[in-house]
Amino acid sequence: MHIESLYRYPVKGLTPESLAHAALTPGRCIPWDRAFALAQGDAALNPATPRWISKSNFMCLLRNASIALLETSFSEAARTLTITGPGNSLTASPFTAAGRAALTDFLIAYLGEESRTGPLGQRPAFHYFEAHSFCDHQTQVLSLIGHGSLRALEAAAGAPRDKRRFRANIYIEHIAPWEEFSWLGKTIKIGEATLRVQERIARCAATTVNPDTAIRDANPVRELREHFGHVDLGIFAEVITHGTIRPGDSIAVL
Repeated sequence: MHIESLYRYPVKGLTPESLAHAALTPGRCIPWDRAFALAQGDAALNPATPRWISKSNFMCLLRNASIALLETSFSEAARTLTITGPGNSLTASPFTAAGRAALTDFLIAYLGEESRTGPLGQRPAFHYFEAHSFCDHQTQVLSLIGHGSLRALEAAAGAPRDKRRFRANIYIEHIAPWEEFSWLGKTIKIGEATLRVQERIARCAATTVNPDTAIRDANPVRELREHFGHVDLGIFAEVITHGTIRPGDSIAVL
C-alpha cells in the first residue's frame, strides 16, 4: 500500500491543492488544510474563542453546490489567496482585515441569495484563526480513502465517482476494498510519521455535487447504504509522531 495522491483544502468547501509533500505535527492536520472559511451571518461562531462547529454554519458544498466552480490557490510564500470564479477573480491576503473584507465581499456576491445574514443583520465573514482548522471533525485529523473502496462503490453504482467528491487528504493505492475500516484503533506508519486511526467517515450530501459542473448528479450516500449497508467511505486518523509524507510513501499497519 502507498500514497497515490496527497491534498490539502485551504478554504473550507473549495477546491483541493495537490501536494508533493506535507510535514505533519502531532495533533494537527496537514498545514493550511481548511485554514480559511466563510462563516455565514447566522453562524454560531465566536471569533474571540473559536471552536469546532458544524459545516452548515459555513459556506459549504452541502448547501452551496455552485462553489464547486470556484478555483482557489493559496501561496504560502506570498501569503495570498486567489479565488477564481466564472468571469472574475480576486487575490487578497487572508491574514489582514482588508484582505478578509475583500474575500468576504467576493464570496457574498458569488453566493447571492445563498448568502445568509444573522438575526441582527450580521453579514457573512471570511475567517482565519491561527492554529485552527475548519475541518468536519471535532479534532484536527487527516482523512484517508482507499482506492479499493472507491472502486467498489463505482462498481456497485455502475458509474464513475470522481474521488474529488470525497475531499480526502490521502488516497491509498494497492489496498483491498474497505480494508482501511479494519485499522480502527490501530497505529499506521506513513513515510516518517505515525498516525492513529480514529473512526470511519460518514458521508453527506456534499458528495452529490459534481466537482466539474457543480450539478448534483449522483447520490453516493444512497449508493453506499443500498449496496453496502452503511454510508461510510474513508477514515480519520490523528498524527501521533512528527514526519514528512509524500506521494509514493508506503503505508504499514503497526
